[in-house]
Amino acid sequence: MFNYYLKRIFISVLFIFSGCFFLSAQTSLHLKFKRSSVYAGIEVGSKGIKMSLIEMGRKNSNYNSDYNIVGDTSINTDFISFTPATFNASLKGLYDLYETALNFYHVPANRIYTVISSGVKISAEKDEKSKWIQTFIDSFKLKIHDPSRKVDVIDAEEEARLSHLGIVPASKRFTTFLIDIGSGNTKGGYFPNDNTDHIKLFQLTWGTQSTANAAIKRLDGDNSISNYAKQLQRVLSGDADKEITYAVNVSGAYNMSDNVAFSGGAAWATATLLFPELIDDPVIPVTYDQVESLYQKLYTDYEAFSDKQLVKHINDNSLDKNAIVKEIKTVNKVFDQKAMLSASGLLLKIMRQFAGIHEKKQFYLVKNGQVGWISAYVNESIDN
Repeated sequence: MFNYYLKRIFISVLFIFSGCFFLSAQTSLHLKFKRSSVYAGIEVGSKGIKMSLIEMGRKNSNYNSDYNIVGDTSINTDFISFTPATFNASLKGLYDLYETALNFYHVPANRIYTVISSGVKISAEKDEKSKWIQTFIDSFKLKIHDPSRKVDVIDAEEEARLSHLGIVPASKRFTTFLIDIGSGNTKGGYFPNDNTDHIKLFQLTWGTQSTANAAIKRLDGDNSISNYAKQLQRVLSGDADKEITYAVNVSGAYNMSDNVAFSGGAAWATATLLFPELIDDPVIPVTYDQVESLYQKLYTDYEAFSDKQLVKHINDNSLDKNAIVKEIKTVNKVFDQKAMLSASGLLLKIMRQFAGIHEKKQFYLVKNGQVGWISAYVNESIDN
């Protein structure tokens, strides 16, 4: 009898604890709509696994939902190295984020969307590793005991279309050329007509990590930063430059677009190091000269971009300097000196194609672009 009551007490305590746990998880998301549902979008990308928690409001007159990004996180795994170690790390990362959405945030399984990004698809095709993707998907389904789980592999055109819908405001939808610089590739485009079903695709096989990898392959035993910078410029001035020039010319974006917006990790990192005081601004206007100055300083005085050095020059006491320090530390953890040189170097090569003599384009860096296309994917998937 004593054991019976002890068990009942234990269950009651567990129930109360679970209720508090559930409440804490939900309230921490800071929902802003009165009638909404929370969805999770989990993307297997070239460099890691990313999860976005998205609050979806009611459908509007255009049959689109108002949505609010209420949380996002990522796990770095470098899937496109295509080694057993990175395969297993990526599988664990996907499983952990899926379980977090399901059991911590209590998002139902049918509101958790799992997808493979175009960067992974393109890198796998380039390295003849496409079978790894299907094996990865099958392994994930087995791990979560859900053989019917849908895991889409998104191609570059669809990802570019979704990114534009998820990132660019409707008021600038038909005057903005969006370029997402990822780890394994770069993709983007613009809507040439009043139709968002089809996008004029811009695509490169070069991304931050693939560009860095190409430079690293040329080091020939000399791992100094000076040799890396030299080899990086050779990569950017060689095949990468030819591909970028051709892709921009073919896209016709120069004549069609007033604004050029960059998203992806390279844009976030560059914006944070250039303007750490604008931590709360999701979109940062920038010039070619500012990015070029950043690139030169990354090479000659990398220590100037430590959190201590950058915060030292911020005089506005109303800003949350602890939050700024945290963001800078995150950038420096994700992008070391060589990766930042690759990111800003590739960014400059693309910007250069739009820095015309007679017509100047307005450049923007979008810091929260990583949740853009997955948000639009979830939005379009609802009720489909």
